[in-house]
Amino acid sequence: MHIVLISTPIGFLSSGKGGGVELTLNSLVTGLLKKGHKVDVVAPKNSKLKDASGNAKLYHVEGEEQKSWQHQDFYSLVTIPDNSLLSGMIEKAIAIGKNADIILNLSYDWLPIWMTLNIDIPIAHIISMGSESFVISNLISNVHSKYPYNFAFHSKIQALDYPFIKNPIIIGNGFQLGNYEFQDCKNGPLGWVGRVAPEKGLEDAAYVANALGEKLKVWGIVQDESYALKIEKMFSPGILEWKGFLETEELQKELGTCRALLNTPKWNEAYGNVVVEALACGVPVVAYKRGGPSEIIEHGKTGYLAKPDDKESLLGYLKIINKIERKSCREWVENNASTNIFANNVVHWLSKIIEEKQVQNST
Repeated sequence: MHIVLISTPIGFLSSGKGGGVELTLNSLVTGLLKKGHKVDVVAPKNSKLKDASGNAKLYHVEGEEQKSWQHQDFYSLVTIPDNSLLSGMIEKAIAIGKNADIILNLSYDWLPIWMTLNIDIPIAHIISMGSESFVISNLISNVHSKYPYNFAFHSKIQALDYPFIKNPIIIGNGFQLGNYEFQDCKNGPLGWVGRVAPEKGLEDAAYVANALGEKLKVWGIVQDESYALKIEKMFSPGILEWKGFLETEELQKELGTCRALLNTPKWNEAYGNVVVEALACGVPVVAYKRGGPSEIIEHGKTGYLAKPDDKESLLGYLKIINKIERKSCREWVENNASTNIFANNVVHWLSKIIEEKQVQNST
């Protein structure tokens, strides 16, 4: 197949602003290329592709970024800025897509989903979040009624946010295992990875570290500086060790030395990329039983699932974390979340969309 991918309009690839979409896109492109498919990527200016995904053709688009729906009210209106980056990316994707088989959209926004109804090129959508917008959820419902195969989700629990889809397509996610080194470090520090923003719940992980009198290593872009400062003031000086955003190669080297990763989101994560990245390094995870991580972590085997927002439960599980065999963590990723497995799932899904579109065009 010839596939055109639309990246997120929230930050260029390798900036860290796009969160898990950046990792998902790079892993998927690598997997598709290895299977012999042709891949074009439309992304914001300054974007870079990693590893083997660099063999894809990358088209840069300039414009004003969209505001993430994670940081808007559920009933907010759709806004499209002047010189819209998203609009420009869609225009470029459609121009390229005239000679392609399908457009694959990774942007969680109204415009690319609406375009599904208005062009002849099939557009598939990997929905990267739960229901964060009333308007977008309604639009997905309307488009799904006409194109029931055009939406896929990372996890079953994420898809429950869209109850009008009775048989959701679940594709999981994929990781290039060669990028993650297994480390058997049972006496290392505590770690936390993610965008530093209120919905990620860093304060709960800091509470646990403070209760143990330990430092918590924090990796990720500080998206909300006032929130980060507020957490620093809540606990003893030096509890948080800010490590900043690191590319995968450097992150996994440091993350792999941790004895445990704490995962404390206040919302339903669609999947939980950082959880899998930790497991790939052999690091067990203590997480709230909420969102995608609750499907990924095997309680008592690759980590522990605590009652949501129960910090004392997190603390209790952390005290027995060394019962987890670190090799079991790596094995889970190898068996469930490799780039090859993910690419196979996506190819099967896209083939079905193309087939259905051909049937519709012939009737």
